[in-house]
Amino acid sequence: MVFGVGIDLIEVARVKKAVLNNNTFLNKVYGNQELNKCENINNKYQCLAARFAGKEAFMKALGSGWSEGIKWSEVEIINDQLGKPVLSLSGKALELVNQLEINRMNISLTHINDFASAIVILETGD
Repeated sequence: MVFGVGIDLIEVARVKKAVLNNNTFLNKVYGNQELNKCENINNKYQCLAARFAGKEAFMKALGSGWSEGIKWSEVEIINDQLGKPVLSLSGKALELVNQLEINRMNISLTHINDFASAIVILETGD
């Protein structure tokens, strides 16, 4: 059963500006695996923006926003062996998902030139 759906769209330039103007932004928002992934591709700002949108879409699908004390870096978007993005949670984010009995998390990321977008679908039950 679908628990929640979230979608987000962000301007790549907004993320680039945050990275260049704020020394703590990257470590506050992204996990190590995300940073390693994005540093090793041609347009790292598109990669970072897509993951930012993914985190926002996850929180919207969860329905509680950031009010539960979840840290940005506790919601990490990594890639499986085939390159498919997957959500990797830790800390409060993982606790809340377990408490709500969410057992499937689907995410899709996309970006083109100046924009990045993500959609997340959270499911419970069989």
